[in-house]
Amino acid sequence: MKPNVGGIDRALRFIVGVGLILVALFSPHPLAVWGWIGIIPLVTSAIRWCPVYVPFGISSCAKGQTREH
Repeated sequence: MKPNVGGIDRALRFIVGVGLILVALFSPHPLAVWGWIGIIPLVTSAIRWCPVYVPFGISSCAKGQTREH
């Protein structure tokens, strides 16, 4: 898989993912369980690849970051 998630995008995904999971863990609100969806941005941040970007041809990587890993 060719990476399509760049540095800033990756950092934002990580922060949002952790934030959502923390909401799921510590909020008493019944809808807080939806915070577990934060696993998705965490995983896409870790593997540097987002399947939603592929059909649209989007890449937030700088030109030098698009190598296979």
